[in-house]
Amino acid sequence: MKKDTSWDKSGEWYNNLIEEEGSYQKEIILPNLERLISFKLSLKILDLGCGTGFFARAWQKKGAVVIGVDNSKEMIAIAQKSDPIGNYHYGSADNLGMIKPKSVDAITIILALQNMEKLSAVLQECARVLIPGGSVYIVINHPCFRIPKASSWEWSPEKTTQFRRIDRYLSEAKLAIQMHPGLNPNDQTVSFHRPLQTYFKLLGKSGLAVTRLEEWISHRQGPKGKTFTALETARKEIPLFLFVQAIKIK
Repeated sequence: MKKDTSWDKSGEWYNNLIEEEGSYQKEIILPNLERLISFKLSLKILDLGCGTGFFARAWQKKGAVVIGVDNSKEMIAIAQKSDPIGNYHYGSADNLGMIKPKSVDAITIILALQNMEKLSAVLQECARVLIPGGSVYIVINHPCFRIPKASSWEWSPEKTTQFRRIDRYLSEAKLAIQMHPGLNPNDQTVSFHRPLQTYFKLLGKSGLAVTRLEEWISHRQGPKGKTFTALETARKEIPLFLFVQAIKIK
């Protein structure tokens, strides 16, 4: 039997997860993006893979005019319920027919690009709808250290060190992963591992030049005890997220 890989059964769970105090979205991603995006009144932002609208609503509070697009009907329904006057669309990131060419000032793609199969087409659509000089702001799980089913935390008792084990990196992969580990194992989605060179090459081919890169660590400390210092060193040295800003140059 084919397993369901749609987010349509997990919208409420995901929305509650983001809204919790201490979530990565609230504690790491949101404040960093608010620092990096040059908000101004009526800045037109496309939030691609907007999910339930958490970031779209935040950008509106900054005075931006926001369009949200996601390919989950349930996610869009939750976004519209939470934000009745918001502009949300059900659609695919590789075919943004509802958006005119050169009509948005900026695009945010937050923890979504790694789940999009047609990466080249997505980036070409981003370039098409961006104004010249407009930016796309991308946040993904760091592909050097967070490789689905091929990376893990391990402990060395000899060196009393927490380290990140990487079993492979350069090979691209399409993988089914659990949406919420510990709950229903049949609720899965598809994620794509790609090395950095794949992202950078396709950004360049799409006419998008990388102008900024940052690596963000987790804010969640490990349990107090004998291993705390080692766990803290690993947390601070091995980033959880990769941020990339790219500007449309053609």
